[in-house]
Amino acid sequence: MGIILWIIFGAFVGWIASMIMNNEEGFIWDVVVGILGSILGGFIMNLIGQNGVGGFNAYSFFVAILGACVLIFFVRVLRRER
Repeated sequence: MGIILWIIFGAFVGWIASMIMNNEEGFIWDVVVGILGSILGGFIMNLIGQNGVGGFNAYSFFVAILGACVLIFFVRVLRRER
């Protein structure tokens, strides 16, 4: 059951990040961005000495959205360079 909750969390985070970044790629994209963004956000926070994504709480939600927005930004940069 835990993996299903993380996918739902990732989908919600990806959807919010897509709305913030004005990016509409579809549901699957939102799930992938949310999950990878959570990982990236946790990594970024660990680099600066803070806790990463640790559960279903407001702090983890904020970190995941931050990571998802950074991921969307880098994908946009890479798409423009082609």
